[in-house]
Amino acid sequence: MLIGNVGAEPEVRYVEQGVAVGSLRIATTERGYTLQNGTQVPERTEWHNVVVWRKQAEFVEKYVHKGDKLYIEGQLRTRNYDDRNGVKRFVTEVWADNIEFLSSPRATQPTAAQPVAPEQPADTDNTQPPF
Repeated sequence: MLIGNVGAEPEVRYVEQGVAVGSLRIATTERGYTLQNGTQVPERTEWHNVVVWRKQAEFVEKYVHKGDKLYIEGQLRTRNYDDRNGVKRFVTEVWADNIEFLSSPRATQPTAAQPVAPEQPADTDNTQPPF
């Protein structure tokens, strides 16, 4: 479960047989605080890669924009790839099961906290997403 702000406009692609798959980046922030001994612990922001499929991806394409505050439920998935220099890289993504708006609604989006029906890709094995 994450509550965070969308960091950039979501990207949605259409793959085999017109299936929509989208990706967005969500920033979550842990507030800074002061320990009893006076030590300052600074604010910390973490970025999360979120993947959405089918109707959720179409919803994200239409209604989600940079700066929107979202509640996201999903599963963590890790994949790897070789970069241009042949170095193996690992990426952890949240495959969203549920997305809800927490920010004020815009004229073109559903009301705040309206859930999007969860959708899973047709093949639920551990294959890599097609993007």
